[in-house]
Amino acid sequence: MSGDAKRISTPLDEATARSLRAGDRVLLSGVIYTARDAAHKRMLDGLAAGDGLPFDLTGQVVYYCGPSETPPGHAIGSAGPTTSYRMDAYAPELHRLGLKGTIGKGDRTVEVREACAETCSVYFVAVGGAGALLARAVVESEVVAYEDLGPEAVRRLTVREFPVTVAYDCFGGSVFPGDVPLSA
Repeated sequence: MSGDAKRISTPLDEATARSLRAGDRVLLSGVIYTARDAAHKRMLDGLAAGDGLPFDLTGQVVYYCGPSETPPGHAIGSAGPTTSYRMDAYAPELHRLGLKGTIGKGDRTVEVREACAETCSVYFVAVGGAGALLARAVVESEVVAYEDLGPEAVRRLTVREFPVTVAYDCFGGSVFPGDVPLSA
């Protein structure tokens, strides 16, 4: 993937998000966080109760992933993307709170596309079924919240050239067939 891929680092800023278009191949380096359904629910329930979030969302990227057990000598076990639409009820609010990117697999609701456009955020897709290969790009992994959730705990990952494709850009663009352009 490295030939024509854009190399970008996290955290993402608005200028970086604006430089990306649906279909761009990207190699991400820096810190990303894992979170799935249970962690998303807990984060938003905590916010509603007046608690803080387990990490500052500003400019961050969340990877919808629940990695397998870490084998000896590795930073993480198999770490493939999960189906993103399960987080769609939570994503728009998290984008409004500063989240700049998400990584998963599959198409999402129009509300998520609209939130990406409104907040100048992006949705990346990673190749499903390639969790063992994607794990090679993870150089460090640490549980930072909700350890009781096991594989669905929030992890802070340090990644090097993690391969993704821009599925939704901040201009309403989409790589998915059938997605109609967002109205201006």
